[in-house]
Amino acid sequence: MFGIVRPCRHGMCGGLFKEWMAHLCGLCLALRDEHGHASRLVTNYDGLLVSVLTEAQAPASSPHRRAAACALRGFKGADVVEAEGVRLAAAVSLILAAGKVKDHVEDGDGVYARRLVAAGAGRVAARWSAAGSGTASALGFDPAPLLVAVEEQTRLERLPNPSLLQLTAPTEAAVAAAFGHTAVLAGKPHNRETLEEAGRYFGRLAHLLDAVEDLARDRAQGAYNPLVASGTDLALARRHCDDAVHGLRLAVAELDLERRPLVNALLVRETGRATGRIFGEAEQESPEAPPRDPRLKPDPGGLLSLLCLSAACCTCGLYRPPWDEDRYKSCGERCDPGGCDACGQCCDGCSGCSDCCSGCSDCCNCNCNCDC
Repeated sequence: MFGIVRPCRHGMCGGLFKEWMAHLCGLCLALRDEHGHASRLVTNYDGLLVSVLTEAQAPASSPHRRAAACALRGFKGADVVEAEGVRLAAAVSLILAAGKVKDHVEDGDGVYARRLVAAGAGRVAARWSAAGSGTASALGFDPAPLLVAVEEQTRLERLPNPSLLQLTAPTEAAVAAAFGHTAVLAGKPHNRETLEEAGRYFGRLAHLLDAVEDLARDRAQGAYNPLVASGTDLALARRHCDDAVHGLRLAVAELDLERRPLVNALLVRETGRATGRIFGEAEQESPEAPPRDPRLKPDPGGLLSLLCLSAACCTCGLYRPPWDEDRYKSCGERCDPGGCDACGQCCDGCSGCSDCCSGCSDCCNCNCNCDC
């Protein structure tokens, strides 16, 4: 799983974390039910924001269903979201993941430089793109903006001296279209324009943070990176990200929502945390890593890494040997709070709660109706 919005249970009130997991598991199961087990590989944290926004706007809470035991939940069952918003999130995830795979194939990145891997990945990408487009059309969402964004991104990356915001524009347009359609599904068309604005800010932020996170590795391997291609340093990239976080916060504040806490937690607080975390890590690394010698063959361990990743996804990456003390714990209980600044801060803004913020464990399990 991937994405910039990765809330830890120690940084979110227990009720909100449970809601977030219901959307995450709902997205995973929607992909499985409509598109097969292999499609669950595209489950990502950012894609489920589409589902969260749809439910937050709807007058009534999204329908849930009881899901069977899953390794990701410590072999426990759970109530998961089952609604049109989850299906739209699945469609968007499939189309964008297909575009990313195609981009890697065309660039010959890592294991994709191998002919057989590239051929297989290309077929998988085509299948995901077709499946996602079919589901999107069934929900009344025109997938064209997402498909065009993939092609436009490839074209822009071939320009000699592109600006940074030129390179982020296709992602911004794709996310804006997806966010905007949640207003249609929820029956609140007056939210559409504001949601599209929020989508543009979030798309820009996601694109830039991904580039910053991969910067050192891309430099070492001689791979394409938007920051390098546009000549953007970390300081300017940080200003763009801070502006996007601020714009996203203002857009979310303008939305007409029936249920606001989870949206605020993910789109306001977690995006700010992600920005600080990713830039903090990037600034600790060497700013000028030596480029990879193009005469060297692709990393021979790359294929093994790909296979390990696939195996991890198939088992949810949570296998524990019998002697592991965390073997029978749920996914949330296994979450490592190391580096998480939540303790003592997870319920900031909950001053009106009588039992909240008396300690990390109490705070994270408070049931108040605050926006934490």
